[in-house]
Amino acid sequence: MSKILIRGAKVLGGEPQDVLIDGATIAEVGTGLSADGAEVVEAGGKVLLPGLVDLHTHLREPGREDSETVLTGTRAAASGGYTNVFAMANTFPVADTAGVVEQVWRLGRESGYCDVQPIGAVTVGLEGAKLAELGAMHESAAGVTVFSDDGKCVHDAVIMRRALEYVKAFNGVVAQHAQEPRLTEGAQMNEGVVSAELGLGGWPAVAEESVIARDVLLAEHVGSRVHICHLSTAGSVEIVRWAKSRGIDVTAEVTPHHLLLTDELVRSYNPVYKVNPPLRTERDVLALREALADGTIDIVATDHAPHPHEDKDCEWAAAAMGMVGLETALSVVQETMVETGLLDWAGVADRMSVKPAQIGQATGHGRPVSAGEPANLTLVDTEYRGRVDPAGFASRSRNTPYEGRELPGSVTHTWLRGKATLVDGKLT
Repeated sequence: MSKILIRGAKVLGGEPQDVLIDGATIAEVGTGLSADGAEVVEAGGKVLLPGLVDLHTHLREPGREDSETVLTGTRAAASGGYTNVFAMANTFPVADTAGVVEQVWRLGRESGYCDVQPIGAVTVGLEGAKLAELGAMHESAAGVTVFSDDGKCVHDAVIMRRALEYVKAFNGVVAQHAQEPRLTEGAQMNEGVVSAELGLGGWPAVAEESVIARDVLLAEHVGSRVHICHLSTAGSVEIVRWAKSRGIDVTAEVTPHHLLLTDELVRSYNPVYKVNPPLRTERDVLALREALADGTIDIVATDHAPHPHEDKDCEWAAAAMGMVGLETALSVVQETMVETGLLDWAGVADRMSVKPAQIGQATGHGRPVSAGEPANLTLVDTEYRGRVDPAGFASRSRNTPYEGRELPGSVTHTWLRGKATLVDGKLT
């Protein structure tokens, strides 16, 4: 195995240091390091972070390879600085059996661009009626620890309780897509001033908040772990904050787009802004940022949701919901959290690597940048600013809400267990 010497990198945004990688492991961190025969990467003051971990990615394979594949999705992940992603279960067929999750896991191993940990469905076919094979998926080669019907809510309280009870046996977690289905029938965007003016069906905040309130109480009742997917409202923040103050074992995620974009963008009727949960108000955005900063929201997760051109290039009502996010997530977090002074780079590493790895039990990821640790790393040019051009994306889909928008930061290098997957901004 080769040696790599990263020279002059700001580890977690601190003072410049050298990092020596020997094979799959970080051998040494310090100043003035040298190594015979090592490949030298001149960091020039770029920020070095542990490889990012995304707890919420849609890779679409099997079944919707026209949108994304495990290979193209993991290439997009490596481009964005990720070394581990958790693949959601809403594929065709649904990842509700050991066979399907093992297929996704093996495709991830074959890609070589980042580790892929499948998320298992909570219910058979995502239909909300019968528990899926949770134990079998956990015992499979994929070792599933996170279960979600994301895209749909586990709306039946009894089913949700049974799932929470079941995963306790192996310290698993149920990741809930908080959306009360009856309250969101026909909903097209956030319910509020803009939806009223546009005449579009409103998606009320209470549809999210009521499910979160129910589920944190269920988690407390059975003594289990619950994770809230893509939290999007100020009210949801307050419920999670209250639950944590009671000692309830709840974690929560926010997406980059909910940290930056608001429902005002829907006035354009551009379906690229159509997403589930919908873009909310400026008040919600500011509350989400503060909650991520103070730890009420534990992590940033992309909810990378690729769609083919024809599913977005149509009228608003007919368009699919979702945005791609793996290749722009770190830039959005830099703009909304770092450049606003709400987080430093160590905080970014915590929210985008350490905590998601802990929640998902991703062994070897989210580890300190120190000697003896796995060499899962990403190098970021934080001084860069440029306009987003989806034509250059590694993802198979182009449905980004940031096209033409100037964002800061650029991932230049990514290493997975010491193997470069991205060098000078280009995939290896």
